[in-house]
Amino acid sequence: MFIVGMTGGIGCGKSEATRIFAELGVPIVDVDMISHQLTTTGQPILEKIAKLFGNEVLNSDGSLNRGALRKKIFATDDARKKLEAILHPAIYEQAIEALNKNASAPYQILAIPLLFESDRYLNIINRSLVIDSNVEMQIDRASKRDGLSRDAIQKIIDVQMPREKRNARADEVILNDGSIAELKEKIKQLHEKYMNTCVINKSNS
Repeated sequence: MFIVGMTGGIGCGKSEATRIFAELGVPIVDVDMISHQLTTTGQPILEKIAKLFGNEVLNSDGSLNRGALRKKIFATDDARKKLEAILHPAIYEQAIEALNKNASAPYQILAIPLLFESDRYLNIINRSLVIDSNVEMQIDRASKRDGLSRDAIQKIIDVQMPREKRNARADEVILNDGSIAELKEKIKQLHEKYMNTCVINKSNS
């Protein structure tokens, strides 16, 4: 398998980039989507979260109140680490299962917000890609998308790896500071590079 780990800060455009790669026929494994699936009503993981953080993180219908949980986990490092201890092993297991299903593809995208903060994912990828934008653009996009306050978004940015450090660690960086059409063109060029790399690797194996 040839796996490209794709990451980026909140509001950098990872979801849009994922959609464009998918349009090009690239299989996508998105850990955020896996996380959402694992925390839907009735899932054992959701029961563990409610037991740890209290029923106030649940809506009246028993579904996860993501806003309430977000406030709790960004209040202290300890709360965030406790949630990660519940979620991350289960997410990783599901991600590996999904990647194995797409093993015959030339390459696939593993979309993960905290790629460089997790050794377990760095050990399985072949390349790392960062979707990047400046902080003001991040805040503007996240605010419009999620309806979060500037302070709430800044808290999320603060617990993520600093932009400069994240970019320095990446094999490739796409600066997403323009139109969707510009992002599509950048991804198309990178897609061709990855496809050529996979062909070379296959011929050498």
